[in-house]
Amino acid sequence: MTAVDDRLSRMVRTVQAQARVPAVSAALHRADRPLWTCAVGGTGNGTELGPGTRFRIGSVTKTFTAVLTLQCRDDGLLDLDDPLGRHLDLPAHGELTVRRLLSHTAGLQREPYGDVWDTLRTPDADGLVADLARAERVLPPGRRYHYSNLGMALLGRLVGHLRGGTWAEALAERVLTPLGLAATSTEPGPHAATGFLVDAYSDEARPEPPTDFGAIGPAAQLWSTASDMARWAAFLADPAALDPAGAVLAPTTLDEMRWPATVTDETLWADGFGLGLILVPQGERIMHVGHYGAMPGFLASVYGRRGGEGTPGAMGVAVLGSSGTAGEVLDLPHRLLAAAVEHDPADVTPWQPGPPAPEGVRGLLGRWWGEGFEYVFSWHDGELRARGADDPAGKPPSVFVALPDRPDVFRTVSGREAGELLRLTRDEHGTVVRMHWATYRFTRHQETFERYDFRAGS
Repeated sequence: MTAVDDRLSRMVRTVQAQARVPAVSAALHRADRPLWTCAVGGTGNGTELGPGTRFRIGSVTKTFTAVLTLQCRDDGLLDLDDPLGRHLDLPAHGELTVRRLLSHTAGLQREPYGDVWDTLRTPDADGLVADLARAERVLPPGRRYHYSNLGMALLGRLVGHLRGGTWAEALAERVLTPLGLAATSTEPGPHAATGFLVDAYSDEARPEPPTDFGAIGPAAQLWSTASDMARWAAFLADPAALDPAGAVLAPTTLDEMRWPATVTDETLWADGFGLGLILVPQGERIMHVGHYGAMPGFLASVYGRRGGEGTPGAMGVAVLGSSGTAGEVLDLPHRLLAAAVEHDPADVTPWQPGPPAPEGVRGLLGRWWGEGFEYVFSWHDGELRARGADDPAGKPPSVFVALPDRPDVFRTVSGREAGELLRLTRDEHGTVVRMHWATYRFTRHQETFERYDFRAGS
């Protein structure tokens, strides 16, 4: 065991002991190191606790349902702005859109009709639809973030309908199998941990009753191991590393899912929510992306890390605990990710000379001025890029691609002004003398906004 492994293991053991969790299982996935795992405690049922022990992951399930939904969009089966009623025959709430349900901004009540947390009885597929008219829309769509298990259950039903089967069948075929998540299932299996309620004022741990979430399964049904979930977190953060062919989902679609659609607290702005994913900023342009889960007797926290100096590719952490009240489990992945990067950063890749910029691009490289500010256009790693001269080092540049049917016109594909055009203007000698980016004029020298006489060429 390395010193870093020992440090991470001590963090897990400290949480298990101080938060009084019967069992904690943790794993760290990164592209440049072997998988790290740590399991502390006991299963509570006589089986041995280890990396293969399954825990209930609760609402982490929602991230799978979100990926399945975006798969349907990418396959042309739906549009994110489609109302549910376009695809499902529903007695109510058919006007709510897929996008609003994914981002928890549809305003739909949190749970299905009835006191499901008293009875621990959830509706079957027919009952979910039959009682939908009795469920409230508690807020206007788009008003604010309001978490809804019911909304995610409806998306799971939508996925099953569009794929001609069930949500669980689509999940196994289209996500779990391609990514090698063999230990993730809708069932606990024979060697799962028991979930407990740990008494607040004694050392007694009382087992919680087993639950099957029925038609609400797409929101919270899954069981998994820390190893599988660390791999899943790494996929959410860096899909190109684990799924280079895009068999599960294109990296650009994960980019879309990670874009913040709303904040979860309008006064704090500490967490955001994308399309089915929780976004937790860490400062210095570092983002942790994933989800947490809570079910009777279990807590789970699954996050991948993006950005920041020293962050390796495909980095994800999962912490699974067999107590429903040990909130420290939810924060531990963020601390493990930070500690792993601090004490074992990714290796520095040496720079190597590359081929020259294409001839048609060379004349625009260097410094330009637009809107009174200075920008630097450069060619690196086969890409045309632009940065503000005063941008902090960690800010990503704008990246452009040439439009094959329009000479001297580029599309901004990421960074500042993403989606906008960059147009070059050349003089009679072929020298680039002006550029227009998002229609703003860029020149080699700082200029005011005075009207430009193009006919005069000055």
